[in-house]
Amino acid sequence: MMLGESDILGASILIVDDQESNVILLVQLLSESGYLNVASTMDPYEVCALHRRNRYDLILLDLQMPGMDGFEVMAGLKTNDADGYLPVLVITAQPGHKLRALQAGARDFVSKPFDLVEVKTRIRNMLEVRLLYKKLENYNKLLEQTVQERTAELRESEARYRSLTELASDWYWERSTPWREMQAALGRQDGMRRSRRRCRQP
Repeated sequence: MMLGESDILGASILIVDDQESNVILLVQLLSESGYLNVASTMDPYEVCALHRRNRYDLILLDLQMPGMDGFEVMAGLKTNDADGYLPVLVITAQPGHKLRALQAGARDFVSKPFDLVEVKTRIRNMLEVRLLYKKLENYNKLLEQTVQERTAELRESEARYRSLTELASDWYWERSTPWREMQAALGRQDGMRRSRRRCRQP
C-alpha cells in the first residue's frame, strides 16, 4: 500500500492560529513546498464545523488562543470525528503543554518559534501516516463489502439449489407413483393367472 507524491501534496490542510503572521508564514511555507489544498482560519470556533464539512487530512492547531484554546478545539473535534483518528499537529510555545496535548489526542507537535525544516518534516510525516490510515480504512471497507456480496451470492445459490432439489423431488414422485401402481396391477393380474392355472389342473 504505497503513497505517491501527488497523494501527499494534494492532501487537505487547515491552519488554525489567532496570529495572522503565523498563518501567513505557514501558508507560504506549505505553498512553496508544493501543497495544493491549504486553508486557514483565525477563529477557533469555526474549526469543528470546517472539519465536518471538509474532513481535513491535517489540522495545524495553535494551543494558545483567546476565547477557545486548542485543547477545547481538540475536545470538540473528538466528538465529531467519525473515523476515530484526530489529525492534529499542535503548535505551542510552551514546552510543558506538549505532553498534555498528546494526551488530549494530538498526533504530534511543533514548537514556536518555528524551525521551518522541522515543521516541513513533521507535516510530511503526519500526512504519510494519515493517508496510509485512510487507505487502510478504505481497503477494509471494500473488503467487508466484497465479503457481504459473496455471502449474498452464496445464499442465493443455496436457495436456487434447494428450489431445484424440491422440483426434482416433486417430479420424481409424480413419475414414480403411476409406475408403482402399474407394477402392482400387473403383479395382481399375474397372480390371478397363476391361480386360474392351478384351478384347471386335475
